[in-house]
Amino acid sequence: MARPVKKPPEQWKEEILNAAQQLFAAKGYEETSVADIMRRAGGAKGMFYHCFQSKEDVMHALGNRLFFENNPFEAVRGRTGLNGLQKIRAVLALNRSDTARSSLNAQAVPILNDPRILAAAIEENRRILTPLWLELLEEGQRDGSIQTAYARELSELLPLINFWFMPSIFPADEEALHRKYRFVAEALTHMGLPVFDDEGLSFAEKLISDIAKKGGDRT
Repeated sequence: MARPVKKPPEQWKEEILNAAQQLFAAKGYEETSVADIMRRAGGAKGMFYHCFQSKEDVMHALGNRLFFENNPFEAVRGRTGLNGLQKIRAVLALNRSDTARSSLNAQAVPILNDPRILAAAIEENRRILTPLWLELLEEGQRDGSIQTAYARELSELLPLINFWFMPSIFPADEEALHRKYRFVAEALTHMGLPVFDDEGLSFAEKLISDIAKKGGDRT
């Protein structure tokens, strides 16, 4: 058994996250054990539970880290040549191009069955994403590119849409997921937020297929 090396807890957390990210990418979340992670990180299993409650917590922390490392909202904030709606479309395009986070998110679908993990994910989305969406929505209102009287309500709704697409939360087969996507696209357009284009549709079709495979139809 590996002997723990004396390192600060924050360093252990980072090394555990690094090891987990590598293993999830190579083997997949389900096939990676806590023991696998700690062998890669070079520490004892007890150190893992000193830093994280579970493998699910590691997945959650990894998602947050990948977001902040490539925060699409920060990337578009200073782009003065874009109006509010264009910035929102750019945020969505940057999300689509972040393959590492997309892959991790797809692997995370089944663990949202855990109410504790689900509640934490919803709270994180509300706390982090709602103010970022509101900033862009209000910018679009000011420059006239977004015609809605419901910027605050949309900023609270947008971070929740992803959860509606999770079959582990709202059971649905692939056909039902495609219907949900079309509904969301039409509803947002009706609310003055026409954000989905052909590229977004192609991405959504692949993502929906991946989600359906990971989450399954639990109807």
